[in-house]
Amino acid sequence: MDFDLTTEQKMIRKEVRRFAQKEIAPIALELDEKEEFSSELTRKMGEIGLFGMFVSDKYEGQGMDYISYIIGVEEIARIDGSQAATIAAGNSLGIGPIYYFGTEEQKLKYLPKLCSGEALWGFGLTEPTAGSDAGGSKTTAVLEGDEWVINGSKIFITNAACDMTAGVTVQAITGTRENGKPEYSCFLVEAGTKGFKAVAMHKKLMWRASNTGELYFDDVRVPKENILGNKGDGFHQMLSTLDGGRLSIGSMGLGGAQGAYDLALNYAKNREQFNQPISKFQAIAFKLVDCAMEIELARNLLYKACWLKDKKRAYEKEAAMAKLYCSEVMSRVADHAVQIHGGYGLMKEYDVERFYRDQKLLEIGEGTSEVQRLVISRYIGC
Repeated sequence: MDFDLTTEQKMIRKEVRRFAQKEIAPIALELDEKEEFSSELTRKMGEIGLFGMFVSDKYEGQGMDYISYIIGVEEIARIDGSQAATIAAGNSLGIGPIYYFGTEEQKLKYLPKLCSGEALWGFGLTEPTAGSDAGGSKTTAVLEGDEWVINGSKIFITNAACDMTAGVTVQAITGTRENGKPEYSCFLVEAGTKGFKAVAMHKKLMWRASNTGELYFDDVRVPKENILGNKGDGFHQMLSTLDGGRLSIGSMGLGGAQGAYDLALNYAKNREQFNQPISKFQAIAFKLVDCAMEIELARNLLYKACWLKDKKRAYEKEAAMAKLYCSEVMSRVADHAVQIHGGYGLMKEYDVERFYRDQKLLEIGEGTSEVQRLVISRYIGC
């Protein structure tokens, strides 16, 4: 077994870390405070190749492996969860479905701008009454002549309601299967389509500088060729998309845990009480040891899952495990980090406060921790 990263992967970590420190760190607090999505910063992330990392250069992607992409997300998350969310959703949820399931015409039409960071694309799955229970979806699509007519709504959709949003992939009910269950299909809906409305959501606890939208479809008509794949493929496409997305969320948990740990370790070495750095006290040192150990374990699990995906081997169980473990590791690390900072950890001037808030979404988004345990239980035969 070889645990060494390639020269290219090491370079990606170095360059993305340098970018995050230089471009994101100085403004992360301000963007969070103002709840401001930054198009300028997003385009800069596109310029250094953070979109379309796993996409073939045929569609102007970077043509890299999945581990390289995950390292990119990890290094952004180490500084700011909001910008990492933009990258993770832009790739796994926006670009991914079009790249893996789209027609050649769809790929050539949409992917170049998405891979360059010129535009973003959302993935409309969650609804007001359908979160963990995707079967509770009510959005419908009916074929009328040469057009699909879509009606319904979506909520909590990342990258779906900003000035860079070029469109969304929306899952809708298109019929009933033989077993009586709904048939799902996915459609590409461009921004500006008549009847399609996207509204940005604010007053969030976390990822306040990430764009989140509510989507409304009122007799939205799209050409019949805007279907993604074949009619009835939507459920499979959703599951496949979420499998890859779990790796992205896992990477955000890993990077966020690393960032919170770095802040705690630095603070503990410089904060003095009783005439010595608090890192010298066993109670603090042991917290830091536990953090370092869990981060190491999380990285090994996540990278293994990505390695399996790169090798085109079954990785779904490991993806669910990595998403679950990395999310909860960040929870424990962020909690320790705030505790180590004491009262200062509760103040917005200290970045650790933002890490503490940003973590919670990871245990909820793209499958709650409870759902991940359910998914894993099925893989182990429960």
